[in-house]
Amino acid sequence: MTYQEPAETVLEWDAGDMGCGELVLLLFQRMKALHGGDVISLIATDTGAKEDLPAWCSMTGHSLLRAEHPRYWIKKKG
Repeated sequence: MTYQEPAETVLEWDAGDMGCGELVLLLFQRMKALHGGDVISLIATDTGAKEDLPAWCSMTGHSLLRAEHPRYWIKKKG
């Protein structure tokens, strides 16, 4: 997978070692507060994040700009 360079980050969130269920629920809530095109910089140390976050982005239509576990940059769709 080729990643884009992250745009300017609007929100930074350290989710620590949160598991998939809680992580994606809280990420969904944080993304609702952003405007289309805004970028969230997320730190997720749980090993499942490597698979969970790209899958979540694919399902929701948001763009995973870059992934360097444990750091992820996600751009809100729209």
